Amino acid sequence: MDFKLQNKTALVCASSEGLGKAAALELAKEGCNISMCARNNENLEKAANEIRSHVDSTIITSVMDLNDKNSLKELVNKTVKDLGSIEILVNNAGGPPPGNFDSLNDEDWEKTFNLTLMSAVALSRLVLPDMKRSGWGRIINIQSRSVKSPVPGLFLSNSMRLAAVGWAKALSDEVAEYGITVNTVCPGETRTQRLINIFDNQAKVSGESSKNIEATISKSIPAKRIGEPEELAALIAFLASERSGFTTGTVIQVDGGATRAFF
Repeated sequence: MDFKLQNKTALVCASSEGLGKAAALELAKEGCNISMCARNNENLEKAANEIRSHVDSTIITSVMDLNDKNSLKELVNKTVKDLGSIEILVNNAGGPPPGNFDSLNDEDWEKTFNLTLMSAVALSRLVLPDMKRSGWGRIINIQSRSVKSPVPGLFLSNSMRLAAVGWAKALSDEVAEYGITVNTVCPGETRTQRLINIFDNQAKVSGESSKNIEATISKSIPAKRIGEPEELAALIAFLASERSGFTTGTVIQVDGGATRAFF
């Protein structure tokens, strides 16, 4: 299937590892030029060089913090200067820290609000004018299956990710007439370094092996396994494509059937 993404510019946030990196690679394979950003320069350059080894696309990098509004403007300006107008925006950020209601303070809430919601709002505000002028654009937000089925111990994620979904749905209504789509993808347990670290920490506490912990979690998923980053990235590439032009305002989970909900 030809996604018709050749030479389009995609900005992929938090793309030095995990889901962001997988999305950047998949879009680059489809012919996009990619602007990658992350906080850690060493990890970011390593990821960028790995992607360059697989594709002919142009890959640029920016070291930045998504909480810094000035850095967001610099990121967009640099991308436009080096690659041209941004046609695809993949909003992505690290997961909020775990905790229950009593363990979280105001600073935890404010940081999560800025990282999970406001970074996506600010970047979308920066790229939308060019998208509207060209009559084409794709905004794809990576969230979590917690927006459809709360995950115990992830109070911040359960709360703030829902706010991001509400914003994305409202935005999709306002920009659809310009040929711009806004969609949200919701991964379940996926083999990222973050999940591997969680398994390792649980193993230290429980005395079980990480392999056994993964096997136990896999049993609760209808697919009987955890996901791979490439499986979410494939959906992102489709939602970024010409073929998905009539798909907007959606919230799609990629979780092996783990979400026990109808909608």
